[in-house]
Amino acid sequence: MIVDIQTKIPQGIEKTCQLKTEKFMKRNIFIVTPKNKEKSNITILYFHGGSYVAEATQEHWKFIEQIVKDTGATVILPDYPLTPKYTYKDVFKMAVPLYKEMIERLDSNYFILMGDSAGGGLGLALEEKIGEENLPMPAKTILISPWLDVRLTNPAIDEIQKKDKELNKETLKLAGIAYAGEEGINSYLVNPIEGDLSKLKNVTILTGTHDILNADVKVLKEKAEKIGSSIEVKEYEGAGHIWMIEKNSKQELVEQGYQEILQLITSGEDSLAE
Repeated sequence: MIVDIQTKIPQGIEKTCQLKTEKFMKRNIFIVTPKNKEKSNITILYFHGGSYVAEATQEHWKFIEQIVKDTGATVILPDYPLTPKYTYKDVFKMAVPLYKEMIERLDSNYFILMGDSAGGGLGLALEEKIGEENLPMPAKTILISPWLDVRLTNPAIDEIQKKDKELNKETLKLAGIAYAGEEGINSYLVNPIEGDLSKLKNVTILTGTHDILNADVKVLKEKAEKIGSSIEVKEYEGAGHIWMIEKNSKQELVEQGYQEILQLITSGEDSLAE
């Protein structure tokens, strides 16, 4: 029997944030809002990483908690279906209707999509999908060390692997195959590096040079530039995978990365709707 892995709420988060759990298509949706800070207009839809096999970790919760405390934003964290019980098809059966409902209820001018690692790949693929359907895009997209191609065929990966202390290419490939299922291994929904980038706007990617996923970020940027679609890449020399969440790099890099994210979230808040 394959277990349906679900995210657990960590103890103590309600001391600093308001936390509400709602159901969407029989899955939990966690809504985190500030407790001791004025609530801002910004809502963030956040897809956590974990190679599509693991639930949100304590580090993810701490990261989200800190963002809510520092910005006053509302963060919505979906407990999306995970492999091996589910594939990308199940994920998008939840993610697309969730996005549609949110865009109907919220002002898209104050709506930010964020994701890290696998969640970053999921977020970008979701935007490519909603672009196909001509739905409103979020005001901003912030991707942290996104997994853009589960096939991991980029030849530059092997050289970076020597420096990457977090990820292993062969282990990741197995997770990607499980997530893709029988026919999805070449789908852009699994590999957003293959998707249509033409309708994206205000996308920023934060990536470290000691992360094997950095190689495909560069390919994505080149593809975007060729069609005139702007994707801004902020590369941190010596930083590892999702370094400001797992704090696995030098403290200076962790702080720089986190402050960059705060700036991206809050910059232009008063003028987002203009």
